[in-house]
Amino acid sequence: MQQGTRAADVRAATGRVVDRQRAVLNGLVGALFLELEEELGQTPDGDWRAGLHHIALATYRVAMRHPNVVPLLATRLLSTPLARRPEPVLRGDERILALLADLDEHHALALHRAFTAWLLGYLIVELRAMDDAPDEPDPAFRIGLHRISAQQLPHLRATATGLTERGGPETLAKGLDALLDRFG
Repeated sequence: MQQGTRAADVRAATGRVVDRQRAVLNGLVGALFLELEEELGQTPDGDWRAGLHHIALATYRVAMRHPNVVPLLATRLLSTPLARRPEPVLRGDERILALLADLDEHHALALHRAFTAWLLGYLIVELRAMDDAPDEPDPAFRIGLHRISAQQLPHLRATATGLTERGGPETLAKGLDALLDRFG
């Protein structure tokens, strides 16, 4: 009987810890979106394409200031139901959908999904960990090129130092244009 009670107590305590961790992680994502709202100010009216560029570039700037929070954007979206997301996150979706309000619903939803996927994917690739030895001045040693097999991974090895360079806001904008061209 005592073991059952202890096990129940441990499960209850673990549940409380997990709930607090979820709240902290959601709070970090919410704080990033609050900063994004401040960065955005007013989104341009009328031209949804310009508005999406405005949102993407502002998101990029905020993400570069908080690179450790960016992975949470993906994980929290996967684990937090829509109605339980922090309000600033919901307002971010609302802002995008408001820009697309003149489009038919199917087109607007497809564009919202494509834009969100592109932006999130771009940020994750832009911020992925690349440095094996961050203090190393030689780029090849900094990324640990000596640990990558030239025989098994010749293409990766040949381009690895180029992969470490960020595309920046210009590449984000070009990629976004290529994506948005699909939607007219």
